[in-house]
Amino acid sequence: MAMRASEWQKLPVSLTELCINTSLRCGQSFRWRKSAEDEWSCALHGRILSFRQDPEHLHYRATFPSSSIPTPPPSNEPSAAPSVASDDDDTLALVKHYFNLGANLGRLYEQWAAADPNFKKRAPKFAGVRMLRQDPWEALIGFICSSNNNISRISGMVANLCLHYGPLIGHIDDVPYHDFPTPEALADPKVEAHLMKLGFGYRAKYIYKTAVMVAEKEDGLGWLDGLCNPELPAFGKDTGDAGELVEGGREGYRNAHQELLALHGVGPKVADCVCLMGLGWSESVPVDTHVWQIAQRDYKFGRGKHSSLTAATYTAVANHFRKLWGKEAGWAHSVLFTADLKAFSERLVAKTEVKEETTIVKEELDAGVAQVSKIKTTAKTRVKRAPADEGHVMVKAEEEITSRSKRRKTRRV
Repeated sequence: MAMRASEWQKLPVSLTELCINTSLRCGQSFRWRKSAEDEWSCALHGRILSFRQDPEHLHYRATFPSSSIPTPPPSNEPSAAPSVASDDDDTLALVKHYFNLGANLGRLYEQWAAADPNFKKRAPKFAGVRMLRQDPWEALIGFICSSNNNISRISGMVANLCLHYGPLIGHIDDVPYHDFPTPEALADPKVEAHLMKLGFGYRAKYIYKTAVMVAEKEDGLGWLDGLCNPELPAFGKDTGDAGELVEGGREGYRNAHQELLALHGVGPKVADCVCLMGLGWSESVPVDTHVWQIAQRDYKFGRGKHSSLTAATYTAVANHFRKLWGKEAGWAHSVLFTADLKAFSERLVAKTEVKEETTIVKEELDAGVAQVSKIKTTAKTRVKRAPADEGHVMVKAEEEITSRSKRRKTRRV
């Protein structure tokens, strides 16, 4: 497919305000690929967005399909995406929206550190962690895939969803980039069985049934967009007022959380992930076993009535963080979550190895007949550096090869 790429543009953003190597691989989004040239790319809103970063600037470029091709009905053969006209190039607005660049992150870190000694102790080593403003639908399906899963496997599942059901935007260096599939594409009756074959397990049913529920709503994706925080709406939507924060979160957040729980495969933690990373409700605090361990270790949970992670404890932890950090509690909690991830924590510790070398020094005495051996020990110190910041794991989405026999019938799972 012929493509047209814009020139590289640069935006003045320091690493303390945005670190893409951390923000794009800390479990918020699962579709970014990092090249050997430290370039991050992903298909979003009908184009391929690519990013590079230096200490003072974010460099970005958009690559568009060059011609408009009608989208066929959903199938296992992904459609080609229509092009975006040059006059309609809203890439800069999309970049600012996606990385949530309206907030002054340095000032937020100062506020959170002033309110919480533990944040002050741990967070400075992880400057630049921004809360992404993802597409609500992508966030919903991505976090349904996250159930009892790790980042690498979630990334593989999401890559397969895009490969088999998402519109093909184009190629960079022969690598195909697909945008995220629509609810209608995933609501096809054959989807569940196909996803089972691709290794989705019980999540296949959840994805299919949730896609059907969203596709059948009168407003479709408009229903999901309507659950967004009015202060941080979906891309291209007008802003509004979200009201004052109360202990359990603002009314709009509580309503969005409750609505999401009606979908298949969405429990409290997944609902909170979607609220935080897709709907813009920054007071949403997802509490999984990892966050529960942080709450026990650093915030004196795990005793008395809060001795285990229950529904009541879940709410207590979230309320505690909201009381500490205010309406950006979910963002602050994500910084601590990132700092606690094994993939990142290695860079906090510079391991020192001491190697002793022993040298035998022989001295001849004046008498010329006796020798004395002196042992001289020299300590050499070598600092073992933490591994370089590795990019997001490249996930190869494998295409399924199916052989058919006239005598053989395939039973749906």
